[in-house]
This record gives sequence, structure tokens and C-alpha cells, in this order.
Amino acid sequence: MARATTVDTDNGLAWRYHGRSLPSMRVVAGDLRGRRIEAPISDATRPTTDKVRQAVFNALGSLDVVDGARVLDLFAGTGAMGIEALSRGAAHCVFVERDRDALVILKKNIAALGLSDRSTVLAVDATTAACRQPGIDLIIADPPYGFDQWRDLIVDADAGCVVLESDRAVGEIEGWETIREKKYGRTHVAFLQPADAPDGTVEGE
Repeated sequence: MARATTVDTDNGLAWRYHGRSLPSMRVVAGDLRGRRIEAPISDATRPTTDKVRQAVFNALGSLDVVDGARVLDLFAGTGAMGIEALSRGAAHCVFVERDRDALVILKKNIAALGLSDRSTVLAVDATTAACRQPGIDLIIADPPYGFDQWRDLIVDADAGCVVLESDRAVGEIEGWETIREKKYGRTHVAFLQPADAPDGTVEGE
């Protein structure tokens, strides 16, 4: 008898499954609203739930940092966060992912949604990519739970806004100011801007 799929609604992981992929997620809003996003089953991939994605992008919308932006999606996994940004008007997204299984699904999602001309996929270390991508407006980082090398990841990054997802509070990071923090189930989300940037606020859920 085939085993049923059980998905933890807080972190999107399938603990028991049948088949090669999780039930498809969907783009929450924008030009691609409702389109499917496939997700592989892998301990290295923890897709952001629709609820968290919607909350994050509502907040980013209040900052007016998505439309026309160049986005860097670190630990991209399925590409759901970068794809959401492109759907909502971002000009280009650089997806960074090293897991081979996730890369296959990531590239498939980008192609299926017709985003190849607005996307770059890099199979490199996220920390290296974060400090070597010029002209980035928004960085989104959703590493595996337990990651704590936040300073190394973004201390030398150059972007107007950074979104970090974690299983715990991120804390202070040299050179950056936290302008909002929110917890959704197990997921902590922190919004940061350069410490020398004008004061800003993030509103909305």
C-alpha cells in the first residue's frame, strides 16, 4: 500500500511520502498567481510555506523594494521566494543553490514558468555569492534550519534590504539594522537594512 504524504504546515517538510516530490506549492500573487511550483523531497530543501511567503512579500511591498528590483535568492531550493519576487515585478533574480536534486527542480520551475530570461542560476556557495553579486537590491536567505553563520553570509553583501529566515531569532549582525522581526510557527523572519541607511519601517502581515 502506498504511504500517504504528511506535510508539516510550519516548515513544509514531508516526513512520510510516496513519489518523488511534495504536493505542489503555488505562486501567491502577481503575474504568475496560482501557478504551480514543484518541490523535491530532500533534507536539504525546506520550502517556505505559502503563508510565510505571502507575509514576507506583503511586508516587502510596504517597503517598495520588489518592483523593478534585482533579487538574490540564497539557498534557493525550489526557487519559490525568487519566483514570487519575479511574479510581483522584480526585474531579475539570481538563484543560488548547491544541492543537486534541488537544482533540477529549481531549473524546471524557472523554465515552466517562462522566467529563464529574467533568471540566473548559480550552483555555488551562498556566502561567496552574497558578497560577489553587484547591483543587488534585495537579498532573501532561507538556509537549512540550524544555520547560524549570518554574519559571514551578509557582512560584505551590498543590498538595500535583506530578508533572513531561520528557526530562531537571528540577532544583531555587524553592519546591518533589524527593522522588523516576525515569527510564523517555527519560522523566524528578520528584515534588515544597512546600518547607515535612512530609518525605515516594515508594515503589514
